[in-house]
Parts: sequence; structure tokens; C-alpha cells
Amino acid sequence: MNILIIGSGGRESAFAWKLSQSPKCSNLFIAPGNAGTGQYGTNVDIKVNDFKAIGDFALNNAIELVLVGPEEPLVKGIHDYFLADEKLKGIPVIGPQAEGAQLEGSKDFSKQFMFRNGIPTAASKTFTIDTLQEGLAYATTLGLPVVLKADGLAAGKGVLICTTNEEAQTELTLMLKDAKFGAASSSVVVEQFLQGIELSVFVMTDGKNYKILPEAKDYKRIGEGDTGLNTGGMGSVSPVPFADAEFMRKVEERVVIPTVEGLKKENIPYKGFIFIGLMNCNGEPQVIEYNCRMGDPETESVMPRIESDFVDLLLGVANENLDTVELKISNKTAATVMCVAGGYPGDYVNGKAISGIDNVRDSIVFHAGTMLENDEVKTAGGRVLAVTTIQDNLFEALQHATTDAARIYYDGVYFRKDIGFDLI
Repeated sequence: MNILIIGSGGRESAFAWKLSQSPKCSNLFIAPGNAGTGQYGTNVDIKVNDFKAIGDFALNNAIELVLVGPEEPLVKGIHDYFLADEKLKGIPVIGPQAEGAQLEGSKDFSKQFMFRNGIPTAASKTFTIDTLQEGLAYATTLGLPVVLKADGLAAGKGVLICTTNEEAQTELTLMLKDAKFGAASSSVVVEQFLQGIELSVFVMTDGKNYKILPEAKDYKRIGEGDTGLNTGGMGSVSPVPFADAEFMRKVEERVVIPTVEGLKKENIPYKGFIFIGLMNCNGEPQVIEYNCRMGDPETESVMPRIESDFVDLLLGVANENLDTVELKISNKTAATVMCVAGGYPGDYVNGKAISGIDNVRDSIVFHAGTMLENDEVKTAGGRVLAVTTIQDNLFEALQHATTDAARIYYDGVYFRKDIGFDLI
């Protein structure tokens, strides 16, 4: 069958790598893709939010399945666009419609959904410019630190953890009064801080049935020892040692089932992935956030552990018979180390020539922010390459991924050498 992936990052590279292995995938297209996705399929120069061009391409190339990688086209309604068109509505889209994508598109929507469905999460309230004074007062009741979340999509930058009341008051005012994160912070969720250790749980659902994919832990801070500024993710590991069978049973019973049942009960159609950002608070799961798609760089660690045909799983979602599809997961450990541009997550320069990818021995290199210029692979983003290995245990996986990341060179290349070592 002919499959179209929407997106251009490391997540989409991992999807393309996995789908290209399926005998059921005859032609694979990636829009727009990057310098690495071309080895798994055909890149198509279409932007992720150009729904008309995507729809036209799907019709002209007999596309039979569309897999949407990033959140923005989902929140903006790409699935709804297909359903509303007489010619396109027969093409299954993997990814929720706009209403379901509000689980990520609106922090307030997702918190209210959790509260209504009894899903464990931190105490919070949402405020606007009109209720700023109430928000300032509420922030002082939560204890420290205080978490401030821009309600809308803010490219991963809309969450602040304030360690003093003064900081919380200043930042909440800046977000609401001065539009610190633009329209995304016209509403702000003021939230209690959860103490614990984070992990990500990924669920595939056809709207009725679900499969829990391998969990992962990602590393957000730029500096070793989890220091410095937040990034889109500097690496990930899967499985997560502290997410044992008992903890995952709690996650399934208290979070996954109430989430899927809540969507059904509230008549919110949902076909795709639910990313559940969790905090393990002394063995008890608490939900930090939902995303309406797979995570990045977690997907790069999750995909190599899925032994089933990924096309079968996607078709299970599309055909609403996911319960009949077997999900086989490897017992091995995957580790991903992200090579980023010098200066990231601050200002950085694109267009640096990349060498050494061919020297990588024990890992898969998933391109994230790369481009082809005169047949030469160059940097084209803050997070450039995801180096992923799968080995018998965590120590070996981390060792191989870190060693292979060091074989790659471009001007300013940087990666963390301590990804996952807190878990050993």
C-alpha cells in the first residue's frame, strides 16, 4: 500500500525507517522529510500545514494511509480536512481530529478533561488577563515551586517553573499582560509542582481499543547532570527501569483506561497516539500533560523495540479493530543520543556540513534537522541527528549510542554524554 508520513524530524525518520521494513508498504512518501528520510522513501516538498497540497498529493498518488507526525497540523485540523472532502474522506488519517488534538492544543482543556474523568494530576486553575489578580493570589496558595503553563501551543517553550513567589508573580503578569508567549499565553494554567521522576507512556487507540507501546524517558536539559536550559529533548531510553509491572498496572488502570473511556464518553473521536507525560511520585503515577502525537526523541527509542509490523498496527487504528492486532515488544534496551547545533537551544547557525555518519557502527542514525545541499548533508535545525542503538542492557546501549555519536562531526556539534546514566 502507498503511505504518506507528514513531518520532517527525528520522529518522522523513525516512522519511515520502521514502515519501510513492512512488506505491506509498497510506496512510502514523507512530506517534507529531511536529508535522511529519502533512504526509506520519497521526500515530497510540501509544508505540514498546507492541507490542500497534501490532499491533492494523496489523490494523485493513490495514498491509502496518512500518518501525521507533528502536533500543529493535528491541532489545526488536517484529519477534519480529509473527512470533510468527498474524495479524501476514504483515506485513513492516523492522528486525532481537531477536537481530540485539544488534549495537547489547550492545557486548560486537557486539565479539565483529567478532572472530569478522575485522572490523577496536579491541582491547577486557569486565568486570563481579566482574572490576573485572582491568578496572582492563587499562585501563592500552591507552595513552591509554582508551574505556569501557556494554554496554547508554544513550541515546547510555554512552561515555566518558578522557584519564588516573586518570580511567579512577575512571570504570570508577563505571560498574561505582555503576551510573553504570544496568543498561546492569553490563558495560563497555574499549577502545583509535582515532585518525582518523569517518564513518557505512549498509547495507540482506534477510539475504542488501545495498545500501550514501550514507555520511554527523555532528557530535556541542554547540560549534563540535567542542568541549563530546556530543549526539545537531548536523548531518551526505553524501557524505563523504575516503570515495573506494578507501576505500569497503575498507569493502565488509573490513567490509560480512564483516558480512552473519557474520550468515548464525551463523544470525542480519537484515532492515533496519546502521549502521556507522567510523574512517578513515590510509585504513584500523576499526569503532567497529554500530547496528541508521539514524542521526539522518544519515538527514536520506542520504534526499534516494536517487533510487530507497524503497518498492521496503523491499520488496526484505521479500521477500529486494534484489539485483533498483536503487539510484540523486544526485551532489549534502546538508547538515543541527540546531536545538536552549537548554541542550541539559543541562537545557532544552519548549513554546517556533516561528516562521519558512515563511521557509525552499532547504531541507527535518524536525521532530525538536516537538509541536502548539492548532494551534501548539512545541518538545518537545532536538533540535528538522533543516534539510536538497541542492546541487551541499558549500560551497553548507552555506551554504544554515546560512542557512535562521537563518530559524527560538524562545526559546533554537541551531545550529552550522560543520557540514561541516572538510571544505572
